[in-house]
Amino acid sequence: MNVEKILAISGKPGLYELKVQTRSGFVAESMLDGKRITVGMRSNVSLLSEISMYTHSEEKPLVEIMRAIAVKENEGPAISHKEDTAKLLEYFKQIVPDYDEDRVYPSDIKKVLNWYNMLQAKGMVSKEEPIVDNADSVKEQVVEEVKAKKKTAKKE
Repeated sequence: MNVEKILAISGKPGLYELKVQTRSGFVAESMLDGKRITVGMRSNVSLLSEISMYTHSEEKPLVEIMRAIAVKENEGPAISHKEDTAKLLEYFKQIVPDYDEDRVYPSDIKKVLNWYNMLQAKGMVSKEEPIVDNADSVKEQVVEEVKAKKKTAKKE
């Protein structure tokens, strides 16, 4: 699932795909109706790849939550975001059993399910593990950093 160029724009319904960057902002295309809009730098914009949800142990990236929904639904559509709140909470508890009920509101769950169904309709969801292009070099870099930290810890 590649959501690197998918945006949520505050005050605008649905999701948008980043098309072109301009001097004063960027042009985005609505995933609902295909209309293009110009978005200024002052707008509150979030990349889906940067959004996380609270759990009791950590913050879980939205991409992982959507992948969990895709696995549960076999890449099919999830329940509608317009369902009864109790039903939505029960469904989401199956997806993310340890989500923080105090900090994740029903409106957040509705938004996630709405976004998932929107991406699923466009064929953009996947239950496959994300593949990192340069995984080997990242692993080597992490190993080197850990070794360096151990050396400095021994010196102190």
